Amino acid sequence: MTLKRSLFNILLVVILLFSFAKLSYALEPKDFVQSTIDKASEILSSESSKDEKIVQLRDIAKNTVDIRGIGFYSLGSHRKSLDSDQKKEYLKIFEQYFLKSFSSRLAEYSNPKIRVDSQEKLNEKYTMVSSTLLAGEDKPEVKIDWRIVTKDPNSPLIIDVVIEGVSLAKVQKEEFNSIIQSNGGDIKVLFNTLQEFITYHL
Repeated sequence: MTLKRSLFNILLVVILLFSFAKLSYALEPKDFVQSTIDKASEILSSESSKDEKIVQLRDIAKNTVDIRGIGFYSLGSHRKSLDSDQKKEYLKIFEQYFLKSFSSRLAEYSNPKIRVDSQEKLNEKYTMVSSTLLAGEDKPEVKIDWRIVTKDPNSPLIIDVVIEGVSLAKVQKEEFNSIIQSNGGDIKVLFNTLQEFITYHL
């Protein structure tokens, strides 16, 4: 390869990387949500088996959802009682729980039609994206809001989904707290409950 050709190739790579960086930075939260929805819809409407869809949906979740943030939020004040080793153990279990719960439930849908409508910047850290699950023959229209972490505009992440005013993260937080409180404040019971779901839930 000549020096001229080599320099040309390097220049081409730099241009492509710079263009990608600009595109990534310019990605608005509502475009991020729409892109995520489109990817999921493509998987759900494919001819792949349910198991294959679950694997692909998990990959999407890993790249678009703030699983760590949701996990700690779900613990609420109980997070303060964990030492560093327990936090690591919890996050490992929670990620497995979240991905299995998310992907297996979503894989049941054939191809939900969701229209992204608008976005509202709540503060420097969060933006709310509003969307609509379009009505079907036997299903009503549903309003869905997506709380997006936008601290880093290059890496927006979903931190919560609000369906008709009901926060799924808040519901999960209340459920986790109920499990802990009904077992004398023993947080290990929550760990065991999540592990049982991972192991036995189909």
